[in-house]
Amino acid sequence: MASLYDCSVDSELLAGMRNARGAIGRGELVVLPTDTVYGVAADAFDPAAVQRLLDAKGRGRQSPPPVLIKGQDTLAALTDHVPDIVRPLLDEFWPGPLTVIFRAQPSLTWDLGETRGTVALRMPSHRIALELLEETGPLAVSSANLTGRPAAETAADARDMLGDSVSVYLDDGSAGTGYEHRPGANTGSTIIDATGAGDGVLRIVRHGVLADSEIVRIVGSDAIA
Repeated sequence: MASLYDCSVDSELLAGMRNARGAIGRGELVVLPTDTVYGVAADAFDPAAVQRLLDAKGRGRQSPPPVLIKGQDTLAALTDHVPDIVRPLLDEFWPGPLTVIFRAQPSLTWDLGETRGTVALRMPSHRIALELLEETGPLAVSSANLTGRPAAETAADARDMLGDSVSVYLDDGSAGTGYEHRPGANTGSTIIDATGAGDGVLRIVRHGVLADSEIVRIVGSDAIA
């Protein structure tokens, strides 16, 4: 049966983090807070765990999950190349609500689904997420909801949808409270595709809580397809 831990209580935070680490190590799923929405996480290097994540959401392999990392020092190990045009965005918005699609490092032996040789990476701005990443390494993380349902903004919302398919729920109150939810924008991170950045062009593929204007402010309008 799934366990939920109130991370505002020190003793529950310690127990929750310990059990979350153990669950990830066993190939199980964990729901964790991020700075945008709650996410459901699995060991990115455990194909069975990633498939368990997709199955829990009712999602196919054609929609591979992004990967959360603890910082830019992990980029070289996971990406084939980080285009120069992307680095100012990472400096400005990591940690934060920006996900970037890169060409994946060809030597990686993971299986996130039908990625076509790419990987979507983000460094979240949330103490609990970052602490867990520090101890587990990269995590495949998708919004903690059933496909077609709104992204969970509380651990209770996530548990109502995902139930016992998840082993540990880390509850840290409402997620995404520091961001403006603009009409027509996703409540999750903004996603940009940098796989064509060799031509000096980035593409915004999901409009999230980070405004497009903020990306343009850093790279200029000519750099956005």
